[in-house]
Amino acid sequence: MSSSRRSFGRAGKALGAWQARQWLVAGLGALATAVAVGVPTDVVPTPLFGRSVPVQWWNYPALALTAVLAGLVLSTYVRPPAASPIQPPGASPSTQPPGTARDGRMGALGGVLSFFAVGCPVCNKLVLVLLGSSGALSYWAPLQPLFAVASVALLAEAALRRLSSESQCPVVPAPNAGVPGA
Repeated sequence: MSSSRRSFGRAGKALGAWQARQWLVAGLGALATAVAVGVPTDVVPTPLFGRSVPVQWWNYPALALTAVLAGLVLSTYVRPPAASPIQPPGASPSTQPPGTARDGRMGALGGVLSFFAVGCPVCNKLVLVLLGSSGALSYWAPLQPLFAVASVALLAEAALRRLSSESQCPVVPAPNAGVPGA
């Protein structure tokens, strides 16, 4: 077995072992991400939000990839129904797979970057304060595709790491989970 924290083979096996519950969470997570990022940035047109600068062609694939990858990352936090509620002998209840918190932060950062990547460059208040409207169009807008690539890369890396460790470090319930009064 490879000592690397990430492996396409282990990730593929983990995806193959997913049950309907995990796929449902992945789909709902992808939908929620698409709405949470797409509606306020007006990539998904609604009467609630407007946009001063037209949506670019690359905003759509960036939003789609972000949504799918965020759904996969979210679903790795769901324990499969067949998971044993009993801890293996000698397992520490506080033990998490190595890097789990870091992988979660990578996914969160990827989601935040996607919001900045597909958003209207002159609708971002922080960018407007720092650069003004002409600076937002001249300097910020050309950087947005790079933010989209970084966002997708971070989400893909987080998904790969979490999926790779799923079979090696299965989710175990917390001590006294489900015990009333504990």
